[in-house]
Amino acid sequence: MTMAVKRKAEFEIPVADENDLLKLTPLGAGNEVGRSSMLMEYKGKKILLDAGIHPAYNGLASLPFFDEIDPGSIDVLLVTHFHVDHAAAVPYLMEKTSFSGRAFMTHPTKAIYKWLMNDYLRVSNIGDEDQLYTEEDLLKSFHKIEAVDYHQQVEIEGIKFTSYNAGHVLGAAMFLIEIAGVRVLYTGDYSREEDRHLMAAEKPDAAVDVLITESTYGVQSHEPRIAKELRFTSLVHNIVGRGGRCLMPVFALGRAQELLLILDEYWEAHPELDSIPIYYASSLAKKCMAVYQTYINMMNARIRKQFATSNPFVFKHISNLKNVEQFEDSGPCVMMASPGMLQNGLSRELFERWAPDKKNGLVITGYCIENTLARQAMTEPADFTAMDGRKVPLRLSVDYISFSAHVDFTQNSQFIDEVRAPHVVLVHGEANAMFRLKSALQSRFSEREENVKIYAPKNCETIKMYFRGEKMAKTIGKLAEKYPTENEPLNGILVSKDFQLNIMSPQDLSELGGLITTVITQRQIVPFRAAFSLLKWHLEMMFGTVAETDLAKTDQGKGTVLRVADVIDIKKKDDEPNLVTLEWIGNAMNDFIADSVLLVILSADSSPASVKASTQPCSHAHNIKGEDVPMEQLHEDEAFNTLEVLLEAQFMDVTSDAKQQKITVKQDDAVAEINAKQYTVDSENEKLRQRVQHIVERAKMTATPLATMIEDMVR
Repeated sequence: MTMAVKRKAEFEIPVADENDLLKLTPLGAGNEVGRSSMLMEYKGKKILLDAGIHPAYNGLASLPFFDEIDPGSIDVLLVTHFHVDHAAAVPYLMEKTSFSGRAFMTHPTKAIYKWLMNDYLRVSNIGDEDQLYTEEDLLKSFHKIEAVDYHQQVEIEGIKFTSYNAGHVLGAAMFLIEIAGVRVLYTGDYSREEDRHLMAAEKPDAAVDVLITESTYGVQSHEPRIAKELRFTSLVHNIVGRGGRCLMPVFALGRAQELLLILDEYWEAHPELDSIPIYYASSLAKKCMAVYQTYINMMNARIRKQFATSNPFVFKHISNLKNVEQFEDSGPCVMMASPGMLQNGLSRELFERWAPDKKNGLVITGYCIENTLARQAMTEPADFTAMDGRKVPLRLSVDYISFSAHVDFTQNSQFIDEVRAPHVVLVHGEANAMFRLKSALQSRFSEREENVKIYAPKNCETIKMYFRGEKMAKTIGKLAEKYPTENEPLNGILVSKDFQLNIMSPQDLSELGGLITTVITQRQIVPFRAAFSLLKWHLEMMFGTVAETDLAKTDQGKGTVLRVADVIDIKKKDDEPNLVTLEWIGNAMNDFIADSVLLVILSADSSPASVKASTQPCSHAHNIKGEDVPMEQLHEDEAFNTLEVLLEAQFMDVTSDAKQQKITVKQDDAVAEINAKQYTVDSENEKLRQRVQHIVERAKMTATPLATMIEDMVR
């Protein structure tokens, strides 16, 4: 049996419980491309999505804004793919900060991560003082990272997440995270177009409350793939045909493999190009190709079919080039070299060497981040600054053909429509592109009269969303064997674990709840100076027959034991004349009875009576003077005494009038008047009134069941 009400999400509504707020804070990639990192907080859990560096900066300046958070409080780190702007800050976070959570990637991402980050360290060309981490730090972080498969659900102390294929590059994942029933989908970089080796990104079937998606290309639309490939091969053919060198700066992995497949196929179809070499300049090429061959099953049907007869990543017309010393720079050639933004390394070295010759050509095939040399080169300036500070003339041709595996506006907006999340958060886009995409989406949803909120936060700007709804509890175990009928009471134990509520019988606690039951004996020692027989009389008036036994039989010395309601033992030792000891097995009901017994003890101890009283049930009772009084009057007296005892325990100055059922409490200059019959409090001092009223309510809750017990006992 389940009980549930559909959850509602609200934005910027005052919240009583801070844990009901879902907070999203971009620590990077907020109104920019680079250093992707998003902090998600909900129900006391913290998840960090990606931890990359900004290729345009060096050292600490390239990191996400980790100084704005406590890394030690992060429970889980999820990394979508191996590109440096999403993963290169992972070793720093894991080894140079207080981070102690768990980190996850897909198997291909982890396999490539170590080599790619090692290459990043090697080609960074920055001094030791700006080095973010060492190879030893990288290796330590590698061994701590846990690998997951697509569609594998992982659960960690109330956090559930599942990875889905995101296209983009081998092993790229989008993560669906669920906490307390709220689902957030983080796409990372993704592509909805199947290319020559990768499948298109998939859409999770589950309903999504918040979608965090990239906005890299804003409202731009990509050129159709066939037309783009034809333009690309024609451009490369023209450059080498005029005797020039064609330089393509690329990431070591990702789009490079797509371009290699295109060029190898084109060279095979054009024998006249056999004499012109194609170089893939990457020290990682051989290692990473082995990973690509290992994970053929994660690629599209075309590659899997081809692999059945021959390895598509063993190229006939392409040579690997580990370093520039192996390269004989003579005659036309095609050179694919990393890094992709020309910020350093071999691609930068060759660009500086070839830029002055107009026969040569630069072909930029992917997205270029702002403030990088590749982005600057696209504006075709007259010259640029070399790494050694000299000015280099820029005469080679510069062309841009986007093979970037990011969604364009058409693909992105279609995916947003299909996911149907009521909240969409844009990241990984420059401010102008992100703003235009936000405006376009808002207009789109406005025309359809759909209430979808679009957010475009800047770095360190926190988005807050309020999710509320009744919790759902499931009956399991023995309680679930029989379906309850209407108005049938359901008795069981409510167990809350990892934001899930289950109702089960005590017998199922160990097996289904993972809990071990134990018995706790509670003991309380109370001062008591009156006659023990008087206490027994008071107890019998409240609880009926009270059994009396000899304490010696319990091996605890000489004295007397009173057994109340068959659950509370009141022990009076002969050698401790002014003390009594209460003992009982702790549980909710027994604790309540123990509280009632304690009040009776305090009331009897404060009473001046020390006379014998009859314990025979009758329609009347005897007061402390031995006079007959109606049972109703006895109820009032007991309630009045209970209230008086509680007030005297809290306030020094208390006066009472039992006949008028009035009690006066004084504190400093404030006075409170209590009507014990009606349980009301009157005072000009509001704070004192509220404090006294709280005590009066406690007395009322205690006295009412006691009076009922007396009536039941008499009847």
